[in-house]
Amino acid sequence: MNWSGILPALTTNLRANGAIDHPAFARHCRWMIDSGCHGLVLAGSLGEAATLSSEEKISLVRTAVRALRGRAPVVLGIAALSTAQGVALARAAARAGASGLMVLPPYVYSTDWREMKAHVATVMRATRLSCMLYNNPVAYQTDFLPEQIAELAGEHPNLAAVKESSGDARRIIALRAALGSRLALLVGMDDAIVEGIRMGAQGWVAGLVNAFPAETVALFHAATRGETARADSLYQWFLPLLRLDTVPKFVQLIKLVQAETGTGSATVRPPRLEITGAERKAALAVLRTALRTRPRLAP
Repeated sequence: MNWSGILPALTTNLRANGAIDHPAFARHCRWMIDSGCHGLVLAGSLGEAATLSSEEKISLVRTAVRALRGRAPVVLGIAALSTAQGVALARAAARAGASGLMVLPPYVYSTDWREMKAHVATVMRATRLSCMLYNNPVAYQTDFLPEQIAELAGEHPNLAAVKESSGDARRIIALRAALGSRLALLVGMDDAIVEGIRMGAQGWVAGLVNAFPAETVALFHAATRGETARADSLYQWFLPLLRLDTVPKFVQLIKLVQAETGTGSATVRPPRLEITGAERKAALAVLRTALRTRPRLAP
């Protein structure tokens, strides 16, 4: 498992009745890799994990693995209400062909370091798969501090990466200071990617890539190669769209962008509802401006 490059946090393709559209999901998986992405993250927050059963999550792994045929790694998000459920999901993901796991703190229950550590450590001990710890204190109200992550890394050889979504670019430097090169560091917020790379991150778990993979790949490569002027130009164009990834209705917004660009469906599962009214109008205005000013990328 190579925890670097662009790993799309995939949306989950749904039919009008809310069922998973596996053929569409398989096509989307292939398109992401054909467009230059380096792996796929399934059933994360953007994939509406909280509305998917464990069986549905594993079915997504099987579909992605069949679709890619070994061309790129498939990572499953391990988000569960209980530790036992997380362990069972991790083991099932390995059997289904996943290459890695993105391990989250417990859903719903926001707690202290002792209990957070016990939960993620139990999940990581239950598998031989390479694991990426997902730190998103804004969404989950639990914050894995650099020294705590270093403690986990010292005890669990299969902890190989961190998806950092605190929104604080200083965290990348702090993690590197605490860990050296022990873990791969990935940015998990779309509108922090250039800052994260400049601070030392080597990967991007991206959201708007679901509709704009070419621009995502171009921005990532410009930033990692130190092409400052090109990266800044692309970033300024992309930022209004990327900021759709950082608000509570990011799932609905990104799926709306996909529907409007012909790259997916706007269908979401309740309790989410599709964007309407002023929210929809504002999002479409952002999209129309982006499409009107879309940069011409070199082939």
